Amino acid sequence: MSLLVIGTLALDKIETPYDSRDEALGGSATYFAYASAKFNPVSLVGVVGTDFPACELEALQAHGVDISGVEVAVGDTFRWAGRYEANWNTRHTLDTQLGVFEHWEPKVLGDLQDAKYVFLANAAPSVQAKALDQCKGAEFVMLDTMNLWIDIAKDDLIAVLKRVNGVVLNDEEATMLTGESNLFKAAKAVLELGPDFVVLKKGEHGAFLIGKDVHFSLPAYPVENVVDPTGAGDSFAGGFMGYVASCQNTQPSTLRRAMLYGTVTASFCVEGFSMEVLSKKSRGLVEERFNELLEITTI
Repeated sequence: MSLLVIGTLALDKIETPYDSRDEALGGSATYFAYASAKFNPVSLVGVVGTDFPACELEALQAHGVDISGVEVAVGDTFRWAGRYEANWNTRHTLDTQLGVFEHWEPKVLGDLQDAKYVFLANAAPSVQAKALDQCKGAEFVMLDTMNLWIDIAKDDLIAVLKRVNGVVLNDEEATMLTGESNLFKAAKAVLELGPDFVVLKKGEHGAFLIGKDVHFSLPAYPVENVVDPTGAGDSFAGGFMGYVASCQNTQPSTLRRAMLYGTVTASFCVEGFSMEVLSKKSRGLVEERFNELLEITTI
């Protein structure tokens, strides 16, 4: 496998002003895998508890995801509960139960160690570093993080950033990490920490790709009916990395097109709860929306 993602599989309880779901499939690595599998075979390393539905693992396999690296441990699966306000930008975490993920040590075994393209999904920087230590064949590595790790494990995060090619951050995280309120100054400060480029996510306002050899901005795809924004960032990263891995190169032109594909997969994600919509979209439908977005952004 040329693409590997390491991160969480979860069961979510999600509340919005319009509907809700309980025991919905979630997790950063899960969203990434469903999105990236539309472009390239992907292997997933993570852990679930004995309560995790076998049908969800079977569904991942059916979508082209290699789950040989998913460990089933005695105990409960990681669970997250959250509620969104009507503007979608305000999210309240109601409950977090780490379960078997709390003491999980990532194990990248066998052929998985040879993956050239690696995505370290949101997790403690120490866990990301242990996973990366085992990725002997990695040539292009991206990392995701969150404000919690910037707050309580900043030194560990900076150490990992020195070892990766790219990082995905939202505007709040970039400011928190660098102390710069101006996004472009923040991006420059992030690059000085080691990565070759940074993807700055702005939610419904789009995203920026800023690096030493590339500078690109893109609006979000205009989704008319947002149902659940959970996993949008992970789906973006999956589309981005899946396309890059399928091209087997990281030229600036490839990264720019990858931004569009990431935007498209994220737009499908937010149209339903969990993987309800994202899992049903074929590569052909992805290409249709890609062309629509390309037309919107081309003079």
